[in-house]
Parts: sequence; C-alpha cells; structure tokens
Amino acid sequence: MDNKNALRAGAVAAGTTLMILLMSSPALAVTKPQGSDPGPGLSAIQTVGLFVLCPLALFAIIAGLVTVLDRGRKADALTTVTKPKKRAKAGV
Repeated sequence: MDNKNALRAGAVAAGTTLMILLMSSPALAVTKPQGSDPGPGLSAIQTVGLFVLCPLALFAIIAGLVTVLDRGRKADALTTVTKPKKRAKAGV
C-alpha cells in the first residue's frame, strides 16, 4: 500500500514540476521578440510613484468622494425624525 502512495506522490510532484517549467519558459527567454521596441527604463522614484503613490491617490479620491456624497444622504435621514407609535395595552 505504501508503494502506491509513494508512486502517486512522485507522479503528482513530477507533473507539477513539469507544468511549472512549461508555463515559465517564456519568462526565461533571453532573446527579445521581433518588433519589440521597449522604451527607456523607469527610475526608482518613477517606479514608486507609478506603482505605489498613484494607486494610493486613486484610493483616497474614491474614498473621499464616497464619504462626501454619503454625508448628504445621512444628513437627510437625520432630519426626518418620526415618532414611534404607541402600543395598545393588552386587555386589562
């Protein structure tokens, strides 16, 4: 019984390794494809600005808009106060 489990585990490990190698082969390419014309690289400051500061700014703008637009709705709801109905007393 242990041989079957070991064989199955080996087959799964080999299959997983093979799939990872097949899927990652384009990442290991050394030559550039024909027609590619990459632009100049980004500096460290440009990279941080593009991938960190821009998403944070977008998040802040969206959160600010939601907060400001939601306050108006809450203010309207707070000004409309309704009195609770009185309950009828049970038969005394």
